[in-house]
Amino acid sequence: MITPAQRAEIRRLYHSEHWKLGTIATQLGLHRETVRAAVERESGAGRPGLYRPSALDPYLPFIRDTLAQYPSLRATRIHEMVRQRGYPGSVFSVRRLVRRLRPETTHTVYRRVVTLIGEQAQVDWGSFGKVRIGHGTRAVSGFVMVLGYSRAIAALFTLDQTLESFLRGHVEAFDALGGIARNLVYDNLRSAVLDRRGAAVQFHPRLLELAGHYHFAPRPCTPGRGNEKGKIERQIQYLRHAFFAARPFRDLDDLNAQFRRWRDDIAHRRRHPEQPDRTVAEVWADEKPRLLPLPAHPFETDLVRVVRSGKTPYVRFDRNLYSIPHTHVRKPLTLLASDTRVRILDQQTELARHRRTYDTGQTVEDPDHLEGLLAATRQANVHTTRDRLRATVPATAALFERLAERGEALRPHATRLLALLDDYGAQELAAAVDDALQRDALGAGSITHILETRRRQRGLRPPLRLTLPDRPGLRDLDVRPHDLETYDALGQHDPNDAGD
Repeated sequence: MITPAQRAEIRRLYHSEHWKLGTIATQLGLHRETVRAAVERESGAGRPGLYRPSALDPYLPFIRDTLAQYPSLRATRIHEMVRQRGYPGSVFSVRRLVRRLRPETTHTVYRRVVTLIGEQAQVDWGSFGKVRIGHGTRAVSGFVMVLGYSRAIAALFTLDQTLESFLRGHVEAFDALGGIARNLVYDNLRSAVLDRRGAAVQFHPRLLELAGHYHFAPRPCTPGRGNEKGKIERQIQYLRHAFFAARPFRDLDDLNAQFRRWRDDIAHRRRHPEQPDRTVAEVWADEKPRLLPLPAHPFETDLVRVVRSGKTPYVRFDRNLYSIPHTHVRKPLTLLASDTRVRILDQQTELARHRRTYDTGQTVEDPDHLEGLLAATRQANVHTTRDRLRATVPATAALFERLAERGEALRPHATRLLALLDDYGAQELAAAVDDALQRDALGAGSITHILETRRRQRGLRPPLRLTLPDRPGLRDLDVRPHDLETYDALGQHDPNDAGD
């Protein structure tokens, strides 16, 4: 018990000086709950029939209704709401009132989810930092699928989280796990769920096509129900800390190959969380026969997009340019992109096939496209010459950069290298350019010396160049080769001429 004087001092410090309850309790040497009781007790408490009006009385119905609808709403927000409705008092009175009126919160109790064998798999994306590729930076993502019964895991590391990578992750996971679970549980991913209104869920049409091809049923997680996707979240954390952390890799193919070895040697050999006397691999062996069988053909996951070039014979895709024949400039074309290649079609006709690059700002060219453009325009300037060299011998790009850093003119080198390309071929020129870059012996003269040295070591004859005069139309003549056997017949002896 405290004396009336202490109670009065507590109320003065709280209401007039705005001290906190903990500060008052520390300074007066009292328990915090004792101080709280003194503050909350009205001055007329204990005297029946006496009631002191409060400025909050007109707002009591509003505060009760608001707390009934939003039980966890903060008192500071309620204070702002009643101030907009004319309340002139401070937030302290609102806090005391809300403390008495707020309904008791009930803690959510989650039931333990038991997964039947072959019944369910959980799917989600995981983020694994960023990696630098060439001139750009790409985010590394991991598509992860885990079987709910056996905890067998499948993952595919990608450089994006596009719908096509999402579908490709399914296809490769089904193949790695040896079958398909009957139900696939998704978090509310954009690749899976387009819209959700309560229990009504609109799945992505491509995901429904995938489900129809592999005969599984997509199931969304209930928002706020962590127990429904706990297996996949724990697997992603396990993958992030036990596999990916401090792991070097050359490229994405190397990272995925390392994961497959780690999965077989470590992840699937660990003890099963619900059957500690068995490993994950042993439980997975029991689950495999209960999974749905794989179809005869995998689902097609390539990206399909309508593209159109500008004035130049290139189409833009994923921050890079890919060449097309000059005859199809400014025409609507179809681009098909997988994780390794980019194809460009005009209806059913394939116009171009390129290796896909994940660099930034690169120009991927087909030498035949450049040759066709040069033949059509007859404007082989230094830029088109360098483009042809770069497309045929990619190492020449680094050579020209280093020559430019030295301040040398690029035209003479480009012209001479193009002549060497015609004389020795792309393979020999590429080997000579690589050798010159390693020796720091830059320039067309050094490369010519390297080519001549390699030719003499092999005992080959020097290439002979045919020089044509600059007469108009001479270079465009079509010369038909004749059968040389007619010349051989001239030197043969005719037996009928023996008597002449």
